[in-house]
Amino acid sequence: MEEVSPDELADVAYGLFEMMLNADLQARGLYLFELVETKADFEPLFSSILAKFSGEYPELGEALIRRFGSAGVIYRSIGEGEGVVPSRTTRIYWIVQDAPGARPDAIEDELAGKWLIFLPPEEVDAAWAKVRDATCRNELGISAKVSTAKPNPDSRDNTKVIYVYTPDWRNEADVMRVRERLRELGFTDRLGYKRNIETFRGEYSQKGKRVTFYSA
Repeated sequence: MEEVSPDELADVAYGLFEMMLNADLQARGLYLFELVETKADFEPLFSSILAKFSGEYPELGEALIRRFGSAGVIYRSIGEGEGVVPSRTTRIYWIVQDAPGARPDAIEDELAGKWLIFLPPEEVDAAWAKVRDATCRNELGISAKVSTAKPNPDSRDNTKVIYVYTPDWRNEADVMRVRERLRELGFTDRLGYKRNIETFRGEYSQKGKRVTFYSA
């Protein structure tokens, strides 16, 4: 088995910790982005969740502290937008926001699919805030995620993308309901909808090949 570098392990650790942090906060009726944007003091709660993470995953907890130096540094980096604001996030490739009541793994279901919104980097923060907030209000689908400022080796250029997931691509009425709400939020350019089926097969847009199932 290929040995994982300390930096790679720390990146994995941070991504998993962000997932636990968001899930634990949401279980309490809180959202990380709201705490950060309102400059709330949630360090005691943050520390308790980090302690829980380190207890369940000791090696990953140690990797986090080695990378950042202390829990306080991690907390302050989140307060500055890490894991919350796409343009200020450099530790993880994606920020994810699940809708209330959605299963954490719902976006991995084969029946799921997503609307794709491609944006220049300077527009992604404001666009993500609109999609994120609407997702939290249960106005869109089961989840949404956005690409961040962390350089992604799979990206062809610096264009950013927001995925807006629905649970079942076969439910055209629901898929188009989400599309209409996105239009109301200001996303009026034509968008493509891709099923997870094509994603799991590794099928991506190429010249002369269409991989979007809906377009509206």
